[in-house]
Amino acid sequence: MTAPTLYDRCAQDAAGAVIAAYSTSFSLACRLLGPRVRTGIRSVYALVRIADEIVDGAAESAGLPAPTQRLLLDAFEAETLAAVARGFSTDLIVHAFALAARECGIGTDLIRPFFASMRTDLTRMQHDASSHDAYVYGSAEVVGLMCLQVFVNAGREAHTPPAAELTDGARRLGSAFQDVNFLRDLADDRDRLGRDYLGIDGAGVDRAAVLDRIDRDLDAAAAAIPLLPADCRRAVTTAHGLFAELARRLRDDTTEGRVSVPTSVKATIAAKAIAGRPPRRVVA
Repeated sequence: MTAPTLYDRCAQDAAGAVIAAYSTSFSLACRLLGPRVRTGIRSVYALVRIADEIVDGAAESAGLPAPTQRLLLDAFEAETLAAVARGFSTDLIVHAFALAARECGIGTDLIRPFFASMRTDLTRMQHDASSHDAYVYGSAEVVGLMCLQVFVNAGREAHTPPAAELTDGARRLGSAFQDVNFLRDLADDRDRLGRDYLGIDGAGVDRAAVLDRIDRDLDAAAAAIPLLPADCRRAVTTAHGLFAELARRLRDDTTEGRVSVPTSVKATIAAKAIAGRPPRRVVA
């Protein structure tokens, strides 16, 4: 591997700044990652965050209509794929992602499904079970698989395919994270964006069923975490614990307010992970 250039480091710092600004919980978990993998994970999530802003946040706030958002998203995907192929982008966030993708073996089989799900946000407002699963695969499970590629391959001379147990765990954890976020944002998605990802309002699905699915996914992911490289386990255990706590609070609170985890509880969850406590199992 070649040493990073000044431009590479600037791009990676920009990715770190995006993550620090957008998510205190993710930033907390990232700080527990070993240096071998921390930069790559930040770079993956920064790209994901910018794509989400195109279809959900800043672009809409700027008054851009859906067709323009689609053009911007298509251009962002094209630049991402080209940067991974050539090893350079004038877009700092894309460049940082391309460095991680090339080093760790993140290929088009993961990148394209992610952007396909992002495009769905511009065209589909009501989801059923089938479209929910397809959306979650592209928007969350493949992100977990990208992170797994970093966990397994960062700093290595050759790419190694992750074990099947780790692949399943990464997908299940990504799915749980996404469904928790759907429940947290249920009112905003419905009232502001006109979207229903879970079918709770129109397809006879109830919150309890979604939360039961989240708990099963979290438990499957918990079984895989001990198989991760040692420099990843504390961070993933912390992230798992934070979302398990969110799921517990969502089960207790049916007001449709945005449930959060107090800072003191986050600190306790992180401290237990640092001490080597295994992920909490939630299904009896």
